Amino acid sequence: MLFQYLEMFNKLFKTEIPSWMVVLIVLMMAGGLIIGLRVFGDVRYDYRLIIPGYDGKSLSLNYGSWPALENSDFFEDVKEKFIDDKVSFVESNLSKMILRIYKEGIVVKEAPILSRGKDGSWWETPAGLYKIEGKEENHFSSFGQVYMPWSMPFQGNFFIHGWPYYPDGRPVESTYSGGCIRLSDSDAEEVFNLVDVGMPVLVFDQDFSSDNFTYPTTKPEVSAESFLAADLKNNFVLLEKNIGEVKSIASLTKLVSALVATEYINIEQEISITSNTIIETSRPRLVAGQRISVLDLLQLLLVESSNEAAEALVQYMPPDRFVELMNKKAKSVGMKSSNFVDASGVSGDDKATAEDLFGLAKYLYHNRSFILKMSAGDINRSVYGQPVFSDLDNFNGFDDDPDFVGGKVGKSSSAHETSLSVFEININGEKRPVAIIVLDSENSLADSSVIINYLRSNY
Repeated sequence: MLFQYLEMFNKLFKTEIPSWMVVLIVLMMAGGLIIGLRVFGDVRYDYRLIIPGYDGKSLSLNYGSWPALENSDFFEDVKEKFIDDKVSFVESNLSKMILRIYKEGIVVKEAPILSRGKDGSWWETPAGLYKIEGKEENHFSSFGQVYMPWSMPFQGNFFIHGWPYYPDGRPVESTYSGGCIRLSDSDAEEVFNLVDVGMPVLVFDQDFSSDNFTYPTTKPEVSAESFLAADLKNNFVLLEKNIGEVKSIASLTKLVSALVATEYINIEQEISITSNTIIETSRPRLVAGQRISVLDLLQLLLVESSNEAAEALVQYMPPDRFVELMNKKAKSVGMKSSNFVDASGVSGDDKATAEDLFGLAKYLYHNRSFILKMSAGDINRSVYGQPVFSDLDNFNGFDDDPDFVGGKVGKSSSAHETSLSVFEININGEKRPVAIIVLDSENSLADSSVIINYLRSNY
């Protein structure tokens, strides 16, 4: 057939095309087809996901971590909506340690999850809704210095993959995990061949659930224009004032910066300190030319509220991208009225409500507790060596209180004084996690002390 077309071409244009050129043209066309299939052959999903909300209205579900997906009823609602809409997606149930692949709403593959990130650790696997961001048959992790067969990244440093092994061929120990969802090699290969780039990944982990614990109610006197004290397990509001008012939050912004840094940058990564990093801060610590690990910068950021540390972390990627990730992360944890323009909180345009910050506190307590622990000065660095800064002063006010889990304070001309503090206090004979958020205060630590002492006395 090809040579018939060649003969017609020769007669039409009164020319001769050598047979070797025909072969060359065929090979070039075949090569182009193969390249095209490799580049464009994978199906790339781009779903706009609309799910039923608690108030009966529809809710657009953004990609990212969603604490609401730790609620089993909400998770089942989302999953059933996907199935009803015949969506192709991945379900990763970290409570039951089961991974399922759905094609047009029907389960086509189920596999046991062999390991996941340890709760409360740097590498705790986050619950939420994500996408398959890529596929690589054998990815080398610079974080763990291991090969990960059948790798499928779905969020920052988190992957679905087979059993990792070291460059010398030794498989990693069963207790080793960098926070990824690990399958057997055979299951991972099958999943790899079933999923496509862009396919939604629904991650469920029931870290907490509502219970029947109830509180009596009363009120103290504080200077803050907005405050909230509420239980992080059952959402019971103990005290509140103007919790929906948008306020400047100053250095409470750094809690969101820490979230982005830990989820998108390897904590062992060293960052070069440049002259641009040396900005005004309450306790200068950095010197141009230093190389400081992300872990040490996080300690500086959370303990001494270092603006320099915030600037150094931002410089790891384009600053606009870092701030964009902060805003996306905030929305994904329920901070619907928040807005961030920098990583340190120096701008009066870094804003949120007390209600927003309660959602942040809840996410930190249940999903990223190591950030709270670090802010309280409590962190196990045994595998990371000695800290660069061993003489840090904790600015967060309650580090000597045995009930203090962690938190952050802030101060600026636009925000006045702010604080977010989490305590585990004994109420009616039961240990309860309580977040205290204080905004637009004359003295945020004094107000927080009044509230926590009030709770201890009255409950």
